Amino acid sequence: MPQECKLSIITINYNGLKNTCELIDSIPFNNDLEVIVVDNASTQDEASIISERYPQVKVIRSQQNLGFAGGNNLGIQKAQGNYILLINNDTYFKEFNIDPLINRLESSDRIGIVCPKLRFAWGKNPIQYAGYTPLSSITVRNQAIGFGEEDHGQYDTAHPTPYAHGAAMLIKREAIEKVGLMPECFFLYYEELDWSMMFTRTGYQIWYDPACTVYHKESQATGQNSPLRTYYITRNRLLLVKRNYQGINKYLSYIYQIGLVAIRDIIRYTLQGRYDLVKAVFRGIIHFHCSTFN
Repeated sequence: MPQECKLSIITINYNGLKNTCELIDSIPFNNDLEVIVVDNASTQDEASIISERYPQVKVIRSQQNLGFAGGNNLGIQKAQGNYILLINNDTYFKEFNIDPLINRLESSDRIGIVCPKLRFAWGKNPIQYAGYTPLSSITVRNQAIGFGEEDHGQYDTAHPTPYAHGAAMLIKREAIEKVGLMPECFFLYYEELDWSMMFTRTGYQIWYDPACTVYHKESQATGQNSPLRTYYITRNRLLLVKRNYQGINKYLSYIYQIGLVAIRDIIRYTLQGRYDLVKAVFRGIIHFHCSTFN
């Protein structure tokens, strides 16, 4: 099918109408881009409201919540751009400066993904992401470069990075066609890290480029201490290890995640009286062991 635009911007809406509208309002529409909103079975029919308010936006309403990966994949399959920008609905632009990221993608056949600088939307807009450090082979931990720092231009040099950030990533369509869609077995959390590993195994590089900045309100969909988040973080760390780690490191990481991290979390949540979070940790471990993932 012929490409009808240069850039497809895809965002997922799940009971987040206000945030989604603020993101759309920060995008200057033109003939070179399309905006796709995937409504992931919001409680109210927010898809109709968005369609009425923004007739230039392509709105797709899913009858079931497909999760982060499934929602993005649905949008990717409907997108017609040469470049795909996956962006969280709780973000916005102060300056829509995507062309330098596209130029970075086009600078090498080996570059498959480029991520902008991410800054938090509160306070003095501290940095959230200026690239990632590699994951530990045992703890499955890494750090976002610059996290929490004031932005004084100290991370204004583009560089390769091991992983893309799920809040905003620009991808070549042809790279997605070679690598495959985002793994839907995660549903929430860690899917962008797994997908990044899929890209690097296929031979692509991932870059951070600060020529564009995106502002992120962060985790308004699930909450920082919700049972939903605790469940998926617990389960998906183990799933990431299963899909990407090999040999002795895989089993050492299982021991670390279950024997140390999970026990620590259970004790902490018990002392806090957060028995809902204790249950979420147990569920995450049990469902990982009892389920078969692709």
